[in-house]
Amino acid sequence: MRRNLVHAGADQIRYEIRQIVQFARELARFKVPLTWENIGDPIEKGETLPDWIKGIVSERALLDSSYGYVDSQGVAETREFLADKTNGLGGSRITREDVVFFNGLGDAVAKIFGSLRREARVLLPSPAYSSLPSAEASHSGYEHLSFRLDPGNNWLPDLDDVELKVRYNDSIAGLVLINPDNPTGAVYPRSTLEELVKIARRNDIFLLCDETYANIVYNGAETARLGEVVGDLPAISLRSISKEFPWPGARCGWMEVFNQDRDANFKAFIRSIVEAKRTEVCSTSLPQLVIPEVMSDPRYAPHLERRRRLFEARANEVYESFAPLGGVRVCRPKGALYFTVVFEEGALNDRQRLPVESAELAAFIDERTRGVPPDKRFVSWLLAATGICVVPLTGFGCALPGFRLTLLETDDAKRAWIHRAIRESIERYLASA
Repeated sequence: MRRNLVHAGADQIRYEIRQIVQFARELARFKVPLTWENIGDPIEKGETLPDWIKGIVSERALLDSSYGYVDSQGVAETREFLADKTNGLGGSRITREDVVFFNGLGDAVAKIFGSLRREARVLLPSPAYSSLPSAEASHSGYEHLSFRLDPGNNWLPDLDDVELKVRYNDSIAGLVLINPDNPTGAVYPRSTLEELVKIARRNDIFLLCDETYANIVYNGAETARLGEVVGDLPAISLRSISKEFPWPGARCGWMEVFNQDRDANFKAFIRSIVEAKRTEVCSTSLPQLVIPEVMSDPRYAPHLERRRRLFEARANEVYESFAPLGGVRVCRPKGALYFTVVFEEGALNDRQRLPVESAELAAFIDERTRGVPPDKRFVSWLLAATGICVVPLTGFGCALPGFRLTLLETDDAKRAWIHRAIRESIERYLASA
Protein backbone atom coordinates (compact mmCIF):
# COMPACT_ATOMS: atom_id res chain seq x y z
CA MET A 1 0.00 0.00 0.00
CA ARG A 2 1.20 3.53 -0.68
CA ARG A 3 0.39 4.46 2.92
CA ASN A 4 1.05 2.49 6.09
CA LEU A 5 -2.40 1.34 7.28
CA VAL A 6 -1.35 -0.17 10.58
CA HIS A 7 -2.05 1.59 13.88
CA ALA A 8 1.11 2.39 15.85
CA GLY A 9 -0.02 0.14 18.70
CA ALA A 10 -1.11 -2.82 16.59
CA ASP A 11 1.87 -4.97 17.63
CA GLN A 12 0.86 -4.55 21.27
CA ILE A 13 -2.52 -6.27 20.87
CA ARG A 14 -2.39 -9.63 22.64
CA TYR A 15 -5.11 -11.76 24.22
CA GLU A 16 -3.41 -14.88 25.49
CA ILE A 17 -6.64 -16.33 26.90
CA ARG A 18 -7.89 -16.84 23.34
CA GLN A 19 -4.50 -17.22 21.62
CA ILE A 20 -3.77 -20.38 23.58
CA VAL A 21 -6.93 -21.84 22.02
CA GLN A 22 -5.41 -21.56 18.54
CA PHE A 23 -2.37 -23.49 19.72
CA ALA A 24 -4.55 -26.10 21.42
CA ARG A 25 -6.54 -26.68 18.25
CA GLU A 26 -3.35 -27.29 16.32
CA LEU A 27 -2.92 -30.35 18.52
CA ALA A 28 -6.10 -31.88 17.05
CA ARG A 29 -4.07 -33.78 14.47
CA PHE A 30 -2.29 -35.51 17.35
CA LYS A 31 -5.66 -36.60 18.83
CA VAL A 32 -5.01 -34.81 22.13
CA PRO A 33 -8.33 -34.60 24.08
CA LEU A 34 -8.78 -31.03 25.28
CA THR A 35 -9.95 -29.74 28.67
CA TRP A 36 -10.55 -25.98 28.63
CA GLU A 37 -9.29 -24.14 31.71
CA ASN A 38 -8.31 -20.99 29.86
CA ILE A 39 -11.45 -18.85 29.89
CA GLY A 40 -13.85 -17.78 32.61
CA ASP A 41 -17.05 -19.01 30.97
CA PRO A 42 -19.27 -20.65 33.63
CA ILE A 43 -21.66 -21.93 30.95
CA GLU A 44 -18.90 -23.69 29.00
CA LYS A 45 -17.89 -25.46 32.22
CA GLY A 46 -21.39 -26.73 32.97
CA GLU A 47 -23.13 -24.08 35.10
CA THR A 48 -26.70 -23.26 34.13
CA LEU A 49 -28.84 -20.21 34.84
CA PRO A 50 -31.57 -20.80 37.42
CA ASP A 51 -34.91 -21.56 35.80
CA TRP A 52 -36.45 -18.45 37.31
CA ILE A 53 -33.90 -16.20 35.55
CA LYS A 54 -34.51 -18.08 32.30
CA GLY A 55 -38.23 -17.52 32.84
CA ILE A 56 -37.79 -13.75 33.18
CA VAL A 57 -35.64 -13.63 30.04
CA SER A 58 -38.10 -15.82 28.11
CA GLU A 59 -41.12 -13.70 29.04
CA ARG A 60 -39.33 -10.50 28.06
CA ALA A 61 -38.23 -12.05 24.77
CA LEU A 62 -41.90 -12.56 23.82
CA LEU A 63 -42.52 -8.79 23.92
CA ASP A 64 -42.13 -7.02 20.59
CA SER A 65 -40.55 -4.03 22.34
CA SER A 66 -37.52 -6.19 23.22
CA TYR A 67 -36.41 -6.23 19.60
CA GLY A 68 -35.98 -2.53 18.92
CA TYR A 69 -33.26 0.03 19.50
CA VAL A 70 -32.88 1.57 22.96
CA ASP A 71 -31.12 4.73 24.12
CA SER A 72 -27.47 4.84 23.10
CA GLN A 73 -26.39 4.95 26.75
CA GLY A 74 -28.73 2.07 27.55
CA VAL A 75 -32.30 1.48 28.71
CA ALA A 76 -33.21 4.53 30.82
CA GLU A 77 -35.16 2.56 33.44
CA THR A 78 -32.30 0.09 33.89
CA ARG A 79 -29.75 2.87 34.25
CA GLU A 80 -32.00 4.50 36.86
CA PHE A 81 -32.26 1.15 38.70
CA LEU A 82 -28.49 0.63 38.73
CA ALA A 83 -27.81 4.20 39.85
CA ASP A 84 -30.23 3.71 42.75
CA LYS A 85 -28.48 0.49 43.76
CA THR A 86 -25.10 2.21 43.79
CA ASN A 87 -26.49 5.18 45.71
CA GLY A 88 -27.88 2.74 48.25
CA LEU A 89 -24.31 1.93 49.28
CA GLY A 90 -24.13 5.34 50.93
CA GLY A 91 -21.04 6.68 49.17
CA SER A 92 -20.69 8.96 46.17
CA ARG A 93 -23.94 9.43 44.29
CA ILE A 94 -24.60 9.01 40.58
CA THR A 95 -27.57 9.49 38.26
CA ARG A 96 -28.71 7.48 35.28
CA GLU A 97 -26.74 9.88 33.09
CA ASP A 98 -23.58 8.47 34.73
CA VAL A 99 -24.39 4.91 33.58
CA VAL A 100 -23.47 3.75 30.07
CA PHE A 101 -24.04 0.27 28.61
CA PHE A 102 -21.67 -1.58 26.29
CA ASN A 103 -21.62 -4.89 24.44
CA GLY A 104 -19.62 -6.50 27.22
CA LEU A 105 -16.72 -5.01 29.12
CA GLY A 106 -14.35 -5.74 26.25
CA ASP A 107 -16.33 -3.13 24.32
CA ALA A 108 -16.19 -0.76 27.29
CA VAL A 109 -12.41 -1.14 27.65
CA ALA A 110 -11.92 -0.54 23.92
CA LYS A 111 -14.04 2.62 24.03
CA ILE A 112 -12.37 3.96 27.19
CA PHE A 113 -8.80 3.46 26.01
CA GLY A 114 -9.67 4.37 22.43
CA SER A 115 -11.00 7.72 23.66
CA LEU A 116 -7.83 8.61 25.58
CA ARG A 117 -5.31 11.03 24.16
CA ARG A 118 -2.36 8.91 23.06
CA GLU A 119 0.04 10.67 25.43
CA ALA A 120 -2.23 10.04 28.44
CA ARG A 121 -1.06 6.78 30.00
CA VAL A 122 -2.88 4.53 32.45
CA LEU A 123 -1.11 2.54 35.16
CA LEU A 124 -2.25 -1.09 35.43
CA PRO A 125 -1.76 -3.87 37.98
CA SER A 126 0.66 -6.66 37.13
CA PRO A 127 -0.68 -9.23 36.52
CA ALA A 128 -3.92 -7.90 35.00
CA TYR A 129 -6.77 -9.28 32.91
CA SER A 130 -5.32 -9.55 29.39
CA SER A 131 -7.54 -7.04 27.58
CA LEU A 132 -6.39 -4.18 29.84
CA PRO A 133 -2.62 -4.24 29.18
CA SER A 134 -3.34 -4.90 25.52
CA ALA A 135 -5.70 -1.89 25.31
CA GLU A 136 -3.32 0.43 27.16
CA ALA A 137 -0.35 -0.55 25.01
CA SER A 138 -2.37 -0.39 21.81
CA HIS A 139 -3.72 3.08 22.48
CA SER A 140 -0.29 4.48 23.40
CA GLY A 141 1.88 2.54 20.98
CA TYR A 142 4.27 1.57 23.78
CA GLU A 143 4.62 -1.23 26.31
CA HIS A 144 1.92 -0.89 28.97
CA LEU A 145 2.78 0.65 32.35
CA SER A 146 2.21 -1.40 35.48
CA PHE A 147 2.52 -1.55 39.23
CA ARG A 148 3.31 -4.70 41.21
CA LEU A 149 0.84 -7.03 42.84
CA ASP A 150 2.72 -8.92 45.55
CA PRO A 151 2.23 -12.71 45.67
CA GLY A 152 3.95 -12.65 49.06
CA ASN A 153 1.16 -10.45 50.39
CA ASN A 154 -1.95 -12.17 49.00
CA TRP A 155 -1.46 -10.43 45.65
CA LEU A 156 -2.26 -7.00 47.10
CA PRO A 157 -0.84 -3.87 45.43
CA ASP A 158 2.60 -2.64 46.40
CA LEU A 159 1.43 0.83 47.43
CA ASP A 160 4.95 2.30 47.43
CA ASP A 161 5.40 1.09 43.85
CA VAL A 162 2.10 2.71 42.86
CA GLU A 163 2.97 6.00 44.57
CA LEU A 164 6.43 6.28 43.03
CA LYS A 165 5.33 5.39 39.50
CA VAL A 166 2.44 7.85 39.56
CA ARG A 167 4.44 10.65 41.18
CA TYR A 168 7.44 10.46 38.87
CA ASN A 169 5.71 9.80 35.55
CA ASP A 170 3.51 12.76 34.75
CA SER A 171 2.20 11.06 31.60
CA ILE A 172 0.07 8.84 33.87
CA ALA A 173 -3.49 10.14 33.83
CA GLY A 174 -5.32 7.14 35.33
CA LEU A 175 -4.93 4.19 37.64
CA VAL A 176 -6.63 0.80 37.05
CA LEU A 177 -7.77 -1.60 39.78
CA ILE A 178 -9.44 -5.02 39.47
CA ASN A 179 -11.37 -5.91 42.62
CA PRO A 180 -11.91 -8.83 43.13
CA ASP A 181 -8.94 -9.58 40.98
CA ASN A 182 -8.59 -11.53 37.76
CA PRO A 183 -6.28 -13.50 37.48
CA THR A 184 -5.14 -13.78 41.11
CA GLY A 185 -8.35 -14.10 43.14
CA ALA A 186 -7.18 -11.29 45.47
CA VAL A 187 -9.69 -8.99 47.18
CA TYR A 188 -8.61 -5.47 48.17
CA PRO A 189 -9.41 -4.51 51.78
CA ARG A 190 -11.25 -1.21 52.19
CA SER A 191 -8.10 0.34 53.69
CA THR A 192 -6.10 -0.53 50.56
CA LEU A 193 -8.75 0.99 48.32
CA GLU A 194 -8.74 4.14 50.44
CA GLU A 195 -4.95 4.44 50.10
CA LEU A 196 -5.19 4.07 46.32
CA VAL A 197 -7.85 6.78 46.22
CA LYS A 198 -5.50 9.04 48.22
CA ILE A 199 -2.68 8.40 45.74
CA ALA A 200 -4.96 9.26 42.83
CA ARG A 201 -6.23 12.40 44.54
CA ARG A 202 -2.72 13.62 45.48
CA ASN A 203 -1.58 13.23 41.89
CA ASP A 204 -4.74 14.48 40.17
CA ILE A 205 -5.51 11.32 38.18
CA PHE A 206 -8.70 9.30 37.72
CA LEU A 207 -9.45 5.76 38.90
CA LEU A 208 -10.84 2.94 36.76
CA CYS A 209 -12.00 -0.11 38.74
CA ASP A 210 -13.16 -3.37 37.17
CA GLU A 211 -15.79 -4.68 39.62
CA THR A 212 -17.03 -7.60 37.52
CA TYR A 213 -16.74 -9.97 40.49
CA ALA A 214 -18.04 -7.62 43.18
CA ASN A 215 -20.60 -10.19 44.34
CA ILE A 216 -18.17 -13.13 44.35
CA VAL A 217 -16.21 -12.52 47.57
CA TYR A 218 -15.48 -15.27 50.08
CA ASN A 219 -13.07 -16.74 52.66
CA GLY A 220 -13.84 -13.94 55.10
CA ALA A 221 -12.58 -11.18 52.82
CA GLU A 222 -13.87 -7.68 53.50
CA THR A 223 -13.84 -5.04 50.81
CA ALA A 224 -15.81 -2.06 49.51
CA ARG A 225 -17.28 -0.94 46.24
CA LEU A 226 -15.54 1.94 44.50
CA GLY A 227 -18.46 4.28 45.11
CA GLU A 228 -18.10 3.79 48.86
CA VAL A 229 -14.51 5.06 49.01
CA VAL A 230 -14.01 7.33 46.01
CA GLY A 231 -15.29 10.55 47.63
CA ASP A 232 -15.03 13.44 45.16
CA LEU A 233 -12.40 11.79 42.92
CA PRO A 234 -13.28 11.35 39.22
CA ALA A 235 -13.60 7.61 38.65
CA ILE A 236 -15.18 4.83 36.60
CA SER A 237 -16.52 1.48 37.78
CA LEU A 238 -17.02 -1.38 35.32
CA ARG A 239 -19.80 -3.92 35.98
CA SER A 240 -21.27 -6.87 34.10
CA ILE A 241 -23.81 -9.70 34.29
CA SER A 242 -21.45 -12.14 32.54
CA LYS A 243 -20.12 -13.85 35.66
CA GLU A 244 -22.96 -12.95 38.02
CA PHE A 245 -26.18 -14.23 36.42
CA PRO A 246 -24.07 -15.84 34.77
CA TRP A 247 -24.81 -14.86 31.16
CA PRO A 248 -21.50 -14.24 29.37
CA GLY A 249 -23.07 -14.61 25.93
CA ALA A 250 -25.32 -11.61 26.63
CA ARG A 251 -22.29 -9.34 26.12
CA CYS A 252 -23.79 -6.89 28.57
CA GLY A 253 -21.63 -4.62 30.69
CA TRP A 254 -21.78 -1.04 31.84
CA MET A 255 -19.72 1.73 33.36
CA GLU A 256 -20.73 3.91 36.29
CA VAL A 257 -19.05 7.31 36.30
CA PHE A 258 -18.35 9.16 39.54
CA ASN A 259 -17.79 12.90 39.88
CA GLN A 260 -17.57 13.76 36.21
CA ASP A 261 -18.74 17.29 37.00
CA ARG A 262 -15.76 17.83 39.33
CA ASP A 263 -13.29 18.14 36.46
CA ALA A 264 -13.98 19.66 33.04
CA ASN A 265 -11.32 17.58 31.29
CA PHE A 266 -12.61 14.31 32.77
CA LYS A 267 -16.17 15.29 31.83
CA ALA A 268 -15.07 15.92 28.23
CA PHE A 269 -13.36 12.50 28.22
CA ILE A 270 -16.55 10.79 29.38
CA ARG A 271 -18.57 12.71 26.80
CA SER A 272 -16.22 11.43 24.06
CA ILE A 273 -16.85 7.83 25.21
CA VAL A 274 -20.60 8.37 25.09
CA GLU A 275 -20.36 9.92 21.62
CA ALA A 276 -18.29 6.95 20.44
CA LYS A 277 -21.04 4.67 21.75
CA ARG A 278 -23.68 6.67 19.90
CA THR A 279 -22.01 5.86 16.58
CA GLU A 280 -23.12 2.25 17.21
CA VAL A 281 -26.69 3.39 18.00
CA CYS A 282 -26.99 1.17 21.11
CA SER A 283 -25.92 -2.04 22.82
CA THR A 284 -28.02 -5.22 22.76
CA SER A 285 -31.36 -4.48 24.40
CA LEU A 286 -32.71 -7.76 25.83
CA PRO A 287 -30.17 -8.30 28.65
CA GLN A 288 -30.48 -4.65 29.69
CA LEU A 289 -34.27 -4.93 29.86
CA VAL A 290 -34.26 -7.87 32.28
CA ILE A 291 -31.66 -6.56 34.76
CA PRO A 292 -34.09 -4.71 37.09
CA GLU A 293 -36.51 -7.64 37.31
CA VAL A 294 -33.75 -10.21 37.90
CA MET A 295 -31.77 -8.18 40.43
CA SER A 296 -34.83 -7.07 42.41
CA ASP A 297 -36.27 -10.59 42.58
CA PRO A 298 -36.20 -12.01 46.17
CA ARG A 299 -34.45 -15.10 44.77
CA TYR A 300 -31.45 -13.09 43.52
CA ALA A 301 -29.65 -12.62 46.86
CA PRO A 302 -29.88 -16.37 47.70
CA HIS A 303 -28.64 -17.10 44.17
CA LEU A 304 -25.55 -14.93 44.77
CA GLU A 305 -24.96 -16.47 48.18
CA ARG A 306 -25.18 -20.02 46.81
CA ARG A 307 -22.60 -19.22 44.15
CA ARG A 308 -20.37 -17.45 46.67
CA ARG A 309 -20.30 -20.57 48.86
CA LEU A 310 -19.71 -22.79 45.83
CA PHE A 311 -16.65 -20.86 44.66
CA GLU A 312 -15.32 -20.55 48.18
CA ALA A 313 -15.33 -24.36 48.49
CA ARG A 314 -13.62 -24.77 45.12
CA ALA A 315 -11.04 -22.09 45.92
CA ASN A 316 -10.10 -23.83 49.15
CA GLU A 317 -10.06 -27.20 47.40
CA VAL A 318 -7.58 -26.09 44.75
CA TYR A 319 -5.45 -24.19 47.26
CA GLU A 320 -5.12 -27.23 49.52
CA SER A 321 -4.22 -29.31 46.48
CA PHE A 322 -1.36 -27.07 45.35
CA ALA A 323 -0.08 -25.54 48.61
CA PRO A 324 2.23 -28.48 49.53
CA LEU A 325 3.79 -28.57 46.05
CA GLY A 326 7.47 -27.67 45.79
CA GLY A 327 8.80 -25.18 43.28
CA VAL A 328 5.68 -23.00 43.21
CA ARG A 329 3.95 -20.30 45.26
CA VAL A 330 0.20 -20.04 45.68
CA CYS A 331 -2.23 -17.80 47.59
CA ARG A 332 -5.69 -18.80 48.82
CA PRO A 333 -8.23 -17.01 46.55
CA LYS A 334 -10.66 -14.66 48.28
CA GLY A 335 -12.82 -13.70 45.33
CA ALA A 336 -13.56 -14.12 41.61
CA LEU A 337 -13.30 -17.40 39.70
CA TYR A 338 -9.58 -18.08 39.32
CA PHE A 339 -6.46 -19.56 40.88
CA THR A 340 -2.92 -18.52 40.02
CA VAL A 341 0.25 -20.59 40.41
CA VAL A 342 3.68 -18.88 40.33
CA PHE A 343 6.88 -20.82 39.73
CA GLU A 344 9.76 -20.12 42.09
CA GLU A 345 12.63 -18.12 40.63
CA GLY A 346 14.92 -20.37 38.61
CA ALA A 347 12.51 -23.33 38.68
CA LEU A 348 11.95 -23.32 34.90
CA ASN A 349 14.46 -23.84 32.11
CA ASP A 350 14.40 -24.69 28.40
CA ARG A 351 15.54 -28.29 28.92
CA GLN A 352 12.40 -29.40 30.77
CA ARG A 353 9.77 -31.54 29.10
CA LEU A 354 6.83 -33.80 29.80
CA PRO A 355 6.34 -37.28 28.34
CA VAL A 356 3.98 -37.24 25.34
CA GLU A 357 2.54 -39.96 23.15
CA SER A 358 4.70 -39.56 20.06
CA ALA A 359 8.09 -38.28 18.97
CA GLU A 360 6.32 -36.22 16.30
CA LEU A 361 4.26 -34.41 18.95
CA ALA A 362 7.38 -33.82 21.07
CA ALA A 363 9.18 -32.35 18.06
CA PHE A 364 6.17 -30.13 17.32
CA ILE A 365 6.14 -28.74 20.88
CA ASP A 366 9.90 -28.21 20.85
CA GLU A 367 9.64 -26.27 17.61
CA ARG A 368 6.65 -24.18 18.66
CA THR A 369 8.07 -23.24 22.08
CA ARG A 370 11.50 -22.11 20.94
CA GLY A 371 12.18 -18.64 22.35
CA VAL A 372 8.85 -18.25 24.21
CA PRO A 373 8.59 -17.28 27.91
CA PRO A 374 9.31 -20.26 30.21
CA ASP A 375 5.79 -20.41 31.62
CA LYS A 376 4.30 -20.48 28.12
CA ARG A 377 6.63 -23.37 27.37
CA PHE A 378 5.36 -25.25 30.44
CA VAL A 379 1.74 -24.53 29.48
CA SER A 380 2.42 -25.93 25.99
CA TRP A 381 3.93 -29.14 27.33
CA LEU A 382 1.08 -29.48 29.83
CA LEU A 383 -1.39 -29.15 26.98
CA ALA A 384 0.39 -31.76 24.87
CA ALA A 385 0.78 -34.23 27.75
CA THR A 386 -2.64 -33.89 29.43
CA GLY A 387 -4.88 -31.88 27.10
CA ILE A 388 -5.45 -29.31 29.88
CA CYS A 389 -5.42 -25.75 28.55
CA VAL A 390 -4.42 -23.10 31.10
CA VAL A 391 -3.13 -19.55 30.50
CA PRO A 392 0.51 -18.54 31.12
CA LEU A 393 0.83 -15.77 33.69
CA THR A 394 3.05 -13.77 31.34
CA GLY A 395 -0.07 -13.50 29.14
CA PHE A 396 -1.51 -11.20 31.82
CA GLY A 397 1.06 -8.45 31.35
CA CYS A 398 3.31 -9.91 34.03
CA ALA A 399 6.99 -10.89 34.22
CA LEU A 400 6.40 -13.60 36.84
CA PRO A 401 6.31 -17.14 35.38
CA GLY A 402 3.18 -19.08 36.23
CA PHE A 403 -0.31 -19.87 35.01
CA ARG A 404 -4.00 -19.34 35.74
CA LEU A 405 -6.76 -21.94 35.91
CA THR A 406 -10.43 -21.48 36.72
CA LEU A 407 -12.72 -22.58 39.56
CA LEU A 408 -15.53 -23.32 37.11
CA GLU A 409 -15.50 -27.06 36.44
CA THR A 410 -18.84 -28.40 37.73
CA ASP A 411 -17.96 -32.12 37.56
CA ASP A 412 -16.36 -32.90 40.94
CA ALA A 413 -14.48 -35.95 39.68
CA LYS A 414 -13.16 -34.13 36.61
CA ARG A 415 -12.11 -31.14 38.71
CA ALA A 416 -10.16 -33.45 41.03
CA TRP A 417 -8.51 -35.06 38.00
CA ILE A 418 -7.56 -31.64 36.57
CA HIS A 419 -5.88 -30.61 39.80
CA ARG A 420 -4.10 -33.94 40.18
CA ALA A 421 -2.93 -34.00 36.55
CA ILE A 422 -1.54 -30.45 36.74
CA ARG A 423 0.12 -31.09 40.08
CA GLU A 424 1.79 -34.29 38.87
CA SER A 425 2.82 -32.58 35.63
CA ILE A 426 4.54 -29.79 37.58
CA GLU A 427 6.47 -32.36 39.62
CA ARG A 428 7.56 -34.26 36.50
CA TYR A 429 8.40 -31.12 34.55
CA LEU A 430 10.57 -29.61 37.29
CA ALA A 431 12.36 -32.93 37.78
CA SER A 432 12.99 -33.48 34.06
CA ALA A 433 16.10 -31.30 33.79
